[in-house]
Amino acid sequence: MGGPPGMKVLALVLPLGLDTFALAAALGLAGLEPRDRVRVTLLFAGFELAMPLAGYAAGDLAGGVAGTAADFLAIALLAGIGLYLLWPRSEEAEAARLGLFGRARGWAALGLGLSISLDELAMGVAIGLLRQPILLVAVLVAAQAALATQLGLRLGGRVGERGREWSERGAGLILLALAAILLVERLSGRGLL
Repeated sequence: MGGPPGMKVLALVLPLGLDTFALAAALGLAGLEPRDRVRVTLLFAGFELAMPLAGYAAGDLAGGVAGTAADFLAIALLAGIGLYLLWPRSEEAEAARLGLFGRARGWAALGLGLSISLDELAMGVAIGLLRQPILLVAVLVAAQAALATQLGLRLGGRVGERGREWSERGAGLILLALAAILLVERLSGRGLL
């Protein structure tokens, strides 16, 4: 990705914050108890810090094996995350997922943390495939997760279901746009990051 590195990092981190906000807003809308807000915030931030690091390790290894194809794999992965966020979910599936939030202890907490951070895992793989530094991105993702979770939990009732859905769609569109920019840069020979 050519251009200012700060803008590229923001382009990677912002969509993840929108997705986290959307899920936290759903929790706020569903009526999560105030005493559980800190626990959920720490859970989200912890998983969203760890998953890009785990994904990076896998992506860095795969990037070494894949060579120049790694750029295109990373672009496809970013586009896939974007499409996943745009894909409509049934109300039953979303209700079952939100049901985990209320019981977020033990194995349910592990499942909840994994469900919220799979896009961060994929983002870490993409960054590893591109063989870029991950530490700044991981710290920013964890910080945005804490902030977005608190905002979503507190504003969930005010944002409503429609606002939550738009936030998630916005995240998907940003990632698709980022994948398109990367593809154009790669094809034009300017290189990535």
